[in-house]
Amino acid sequence: MRLVLISVTLFAYWLLLSGHYSVWLVGSGAVLSVVVVAFCLFKGITDDEGFPIEKLPRALVYWPWLGWQIVLSALNVTRLILHPRLPISPTMVKVNTLQDSAVGLTTYANSITLTPGTISVEVSEQGKAIWVHAITRENAEGFADDEMNRRVAWVDGVAQSGGSA
Repeated sequence: MRLVLISVTLFAYWLLLSGHYSVWLVGSGAVLSVVVVAFCLFKGITDDEGFPIEKLPRALVYWPWLGWQIVLSALNVTRLILHPRLPISPTMVKVNTLQDSAVGLTTYANSITLTPGTISVEVSEQGKAIWVHAITRENAEGFADDEMNRRVAWVDGVAQSGGSA
């Protein structure tokens, strides 16, 4: 079923980007979507983490929240830039993660980088940690009790018991 969903998703994406709907092009796109999935299956690069469709419902709840956090962070960075004394205090911090999968860890690291004022510098899957550069110490201290970490763990399907440090 996952392979069918991957084929349909590839075809829908191709159709969206193409903008051409002649019988020949639509048919070619459908056939090539199946061929690409079959090739990936043959090469052994099709796995559950490559297309985690079961996480989509929770991700649809998470993405609007992330968008709002990006807006809030952008406003905060704008305030810092416009401040006459430019009150920045660049800091590196190690953030312990709650995620169990590579998809969850990657989602968390990318969410940090998408949020203005912070960037994921190094990710350790074995150590379940991310080194983050923050524009201010206050931003770095925010990772001690990080709601983003908990929310991504929820999307990843992890029952939460601990926090990040």
